[in-house]
This record gives sequence, structure tokens and C-alpha cells, in this order.
Amino acid sequence: MPHTYEHFWLDPKFWVAVSFVLFVALVGRLAWQRVTGMLDARARRVREELEEAARLREEAEAMRRQAEADRRAAQAEAEALLARAQAEAQRVAEQIAAEAEAAAKRRERMAMDRIAAAEASALAEVRNAAAEIATAAARSVIAERLDAEADAALVDRAIGDLPRVLRAA
Repeated sequence: MPHTYEHFWLDPKFWVAVSFVLFVALVGRLAWQRVTGMLDARARRVREELEEAARLREEAEAMRRQAEADRRAAQAEAEALLARAQAEAQRVAEQIAAEAEAAAKRRERMAMDRIAAAEASALAEVRNAAAEIATAAARSVIAERLDAEADAALVDRAIGDLPRVLRAA
């Protein structure tokens, strides 16, 4: 015959069931806490990795922008340097051309001065030679044509013309 208990809490099956429910509740709670803790930790790690990746991406983007700005600045500086170098080369070329032209003009002027000096020297030599020839010719003509009477007449005439010549001067 089956044994019946007056109250259900006196039945050992009831206490086994209660202890099983308590065991499952405690173990389930602990397991739930551990599983949720592990999931939370994993979510936190994933979130941190995503934040780190976003931060690294922002840093990489900033570095790329900085590198592009540096490249543009270097290119602009190189272009400015090239323009300055071309301007300087143009200025130096113009200065050298001007100096060469001035030197050529100086040489030309010196050559013209030498030519003029040579012409003046040659002209003076020709004049001296002509004067000497004219003097010699005049001496020989005077010696041949003038005698003492003609010489005295010329001197008298020159003395007579002296007051008129002095007034005119």
C-alpha cells in the first residue's frame, strides 16, 4: 500500500523537487552570471577594439591629410625655388650681357682713341713734313728771287703795315 503523507511537504519527493529547483536556480544564476559576464567582457573587448580601430583610422586619416599638406607645401616651395632660380639666372644672364656689351664698348672706344691718336700723330707728322718742305721751298725761292734791295723794300712795307695790322687785331 502506498504510503500517503498528510501534508505534501512531508513527502521526500517534494523536498527532492524543491532542492532540485533550488540547485537549478543557484547553478543557473551562477551560470547566467558567468555567461553574461563572459559575454559582457567579450562585448567590451569588441567595443574597445572597434574604438581603437576608429581611433587608429582617424590617426591614419590625419597623417594622410598631413602628408598631403606637406607634399603640397613641398611642391609649392620647390616651384617657388625654381621660379627664384630662373629669375636669378635671367638676372645674371642680363647682367653678364650688359657687362659684355660695356666691355665691348670700352674696347671699341679705346680702339677709336688709338686710331684718333694715330691719325693725329700722322697728321702732325705730315704737317711737320709739309712745313719743313714749304720752309725749304720758301728759302730756296727767296734765296733765288730776293736780293738786298727787294729785302729792304719788303721790310719797309711790313713796318708800314704794322700799325694797321695792330689796330685790326
